[in-house]
This record gives sequence, structure tokens and C-alpha cells, in this order.
Amino acid sequence: MKILLTGATGYIGKRILPILAGQGHHMVCCVRDPHRFNPPQSIKDNVSVIQVDLLDEDSLDKIPQDIDAAYYLVHSMSTSADYQKMEEDCAVIFRNAVELTNAKHVIYLSGIVNENNLSKHLASRLNVENKLSEGSYNFTSLRAGIIIGSGSASFEIIRDLVEKLPVMIAPKWLNTRCQPIGISDVMIFLTETLMNEKTFNQHFDIGGPDVLTYKEMLLGFSDARNLGRKIYTVPVMTPKLSSYWLYFVTSTTYKLASSLVDSMKVEVVCSNNEINKILDIEPITYSEALQKAFQKIESNEILSSWKDASVSSNFPVNASEFIKVPDYGCFKDKRSKEFVSREICLEKIWSIGGETGWYYATFLWKIRGMMDKFMGGVGLRRGRTNLHRIDVGDSLDFWRVLYADRQEGRLLLYAEMKLPGEAWLEFKMEKDKLVQTATFRPKGLLGRLYWYSVLPFHAFIFQGMLNRLTSKKLSWVI
Repeated sequence: MKILLTGATGYIGKRILPILAGQGHHMVCCVRDPHRFNPPQSIKDNVSVIQVDLLDEDSLDKIPQDIDAAYYLVHSMSTSADYQKMEEDCAVIFRNAVELTNAKHVIYLSGIVNENNLSKHLASRLNVENKLSEGSYNFTSLRAGIIIGSGSASFEIIRDLVEKLPVMIAPKWLNTRCQPIGISDVMIFLTETLMNEKTFNQHFDIGGPDVLTYKEMLLGFSDARNLGRKIYTVPVMTPKLSSYWLYFVTSTTYKLASSLVDSMKVEVVCSNNEINKILDIEPITYSEALQKAFQKIESNEILSSWKDASVSSNFPVNASEFIKVPDYGCFKDKRSKEFVSREICLEKIWSIGGETGWYYATFLWKIRGMMDKFMGGVGLRRGRTNLHRIDVGDSLDFWRVLYADRQEGRLLLYAEMKLPGEAWLEFKMEKDKLVQTATFRPKGLLGRLYWYSVLPFHAFIFQGMLNRLTSKKLSWVI
């Protein structure tokens, strides 16, 4: 079959793409920025890409007429005032475009919406579901709550809280019940539902067998990791305080923390899970989902992470807009040095950040990350998805990967930290030298003052990093 996939660069999209392509389907992937889309080499023959903006009706003319089915895996966690209208418009434009094709089935991954008083985000998901269901094609909505898997936002937040805090004074919404589901089961439901007539024009709740409070989920993680954790809930934390609590302790952004807190006050427990019988699926337990996630992390096989999606960024921009580093009106710190071994140098560059650190004065990078967090930025806690692989669009601490070509020997990063300007960091092989360039385009007088204030640190931070990247020693104790 020819299948249209939206959200192909998102957490779910990156996981379902190789499954469906591996089954022999031809996948037509809708992306806003083709530079951020890097399908595995093994499935490229079964993948085509079209550049689409769901708010631009004309761009959807690129959708092939001969598609057989479509997945709608798009949603926003934005806190902007008009995001509900934006999500509705996207759904309507998508619906109208798909109606002009041969598609017989559209599948949407939604949220569990079984309470009358929904959060704004869950209400928006339900509205999108209703708009999509009005199409002339067959429609299926799969409603999930908390998704547990390596790289999922829920898993990473739970991990941050439990591993960093021996004792938690937490808000009362930790007593809210939910029904978590493992990411492996989400993939099974999404793929097995495809073109299954028994699921046409219906909605189903998908969840694991355990109904737990968020507190029980945290303690379950603690038990799985053999950590003794104590949690005390208090009734006095306002939603704003709760959001700041999540923001400062975990790797989430403030806007995502606000959205999560808003939704966590609502119970997300399955009521219509008949699809388990229809598809003959028995979902795994919360504990089993945790163990699967741990295995993926330990073997460095994380297929996708919420941190690489635009929701983890304070700068919702297309990577391609910043690939050409500007010269006019910019300050530059450009250094070069001969490397002893090209392969060792590349290995170090492609392992930079995250657990590896920045090779020199990493403690100063951490301080800068803490400062960014206090200023409302992304901070340094996002780390990186894979220890040794870098793809365009990945987050790398407080940078975003704009360009990565190991064979060429070039890595270009764009700063997503709070700055009075814009910043790039580039590593580029030129013959037998590594050229390392930091570029800063200031905004006004404040930007210029910022550059000159950090200039003394550049002299030893950037030179020290360059020295270690070009040395023969493969690893450094930092």
C-alpha cells in the first residue's frame, strides 16, 4: 500500500516509519523541513518525501492522489493563545486534502478523553478527532494516555524526577489516576489497525493493564531502579508553581511543563478498549514497559526522543533557514589545528555533548546551562538521543543540529539557549585541519555587551576544546 505519514519527524512518526516501510508499504512522508528528515538507509527505497505545511492549503496539493491510507500523528503542546484554532485548522485542511485522494482509511493518535472537564489540550485533541471524523474516508481514532518508552516525554520526566530527587514534595495532582501504555504496544495498535474494517469509523482507548496514580508510577520506577524514594503530596501548589517545579527539575521546557500540569489534573483511564479483543492484543504491564525502555537505553538503541521534536525547543524554526551561517554584522571566534587522526577526531566530534560533555571546562558549560534554565531557556539537560550518532534536527544539550555529514567532516549547531542574538557552532574538516568556528549575530547593544562579556572565557574554553578534539587520545576524563 501507499501510506501518507504526517509527523514523520516526531517521536511516534520516527518509530512507525521503519515498521511500515519494513512491511513493504511505500511511505509518503509529510515534513515541514526536509533537512530534518533522515530515514534509515535500509528503507529509503520505500520512502518518498513531500514538503508540507498543514496550515498552507496549497502545499497539500503535493499529496499523491493514489494513497491508500493516512496517519495523522500531529499535535501541539504549545501554550500560545490560538493553538486550539491552529490545530483545528490543520485538521480541516488535512481532511479536505485527503478527501481528494483515493485514501480509504485515516488513523489518528489522540488522547483519552473520558472526563467531562477536560484540559485545554485534551479538549483540542477531541476537537481534532471530531473534525477528522467528518471526512468521506473511514476513520479510526486511537486514544492513549501516558506513553512509556525510551525517549518519550513521560518516561524522561519520570526518570528525571526519580533519579534526581531522593525526597519529593509534590503537588496533589500526583494522586490523579492514569493508565500508561508501552510504546511497543502503541506501535502494534497503530499498525494492526491499518485497513482493518472492524475498526472503521470508531474510537478506542488504548492502555496497559495497570491503572496507577502518577505517584505510584514514580514509586514503580524507583523500585525498578532499586532506589529508595519518598514522596509527599501537598495541596498548596498552584498550577504555575507545579509547572516551575517540573521545569527546573526535569529536562522539559516550561511550555511543555505547563501543558502537562494542565492535563495531569484529569484522569486518563480507558473506558472503551474493545480493540484489545478485536486485534487480539494483550498489552504489557507498566513494569515491563519500563524494563524495555531501560534495555534500549543501556544498548544505546533509542529510535526517537521527544527532545528532538520542535516541542522541546523555544525556537520553532525550520533548520534549513539557518544552515547558511551569516557573516555580516557577526562576531566570530575561528580557530584551527592539525589533527593527529581524522577518524579519532570525527569520533570525538560525533560524540560531543550529553554524557560525554564538551571535552574541556565542561563544568562551565553546565553553569551556562543552569543560567539558561533560570532565564527560561532549554538548559543543558536535554542531552542527546544517541551517544555516537547525530542526525539533522536532533537536540544536543542547548544546541540544535542543523547539518551533520560525517563523511564530509562537518557538524553545524544552532544555539537554542536564551541569548540577545543568534549563535552557531561549527566543526569542519579542511584537509589535515579541524576548523572550529563560533559565530554570534547580536541583537542591539545588549547583544554586543554579551559577546564582549564572554569573550575572555572563549580564549581557553574553545582553544581547550579544539586541543582535545584534535589530539590522538580517544577519550578524556572530564
